[in-house]
Amino acid sequence: MKLLLDHNLSHKLVARLADIFPGSTQTRLIDFARAPDPEIWFHARTHGFIIVSKDNDFAELAVLKGAPPKVVWLRIGNCSSGAVERLLRTHASAIEALFNDPERVVLELYD
Repeated sequence: MKLLLDHNLSHKLVARLADIFPGSTQTRLIDFARAPDPEIWFHARTHGFIIVSKDNDFAELAVLKGAPPKVVWLRIGNCSSGAVERLLRTHASAIEALFNDPERVVLELYD
């Protein structure tokens, strides 16, 4: 289970979360820093990523188009990368459940 972190999340989270989400990346690291959402969506779908974003755009795409990819929508305000890391670690089992659930396409996480 690997994550594709949106441009609004730090690329440093990839290394910090590698122990529980190996194979993850961030849009900047794959030259998608300025890519439009549909291009990111297609990349995630093609390469088996779960998209993680603070924006609702990907959650809306998931509801409209279905999965894959699935989306983790971080419903949090401006915060540190450490806070994002803690949130993802705290909810790692919920993210795994999303990954394994054939019906569910979006997981909303709150602070």
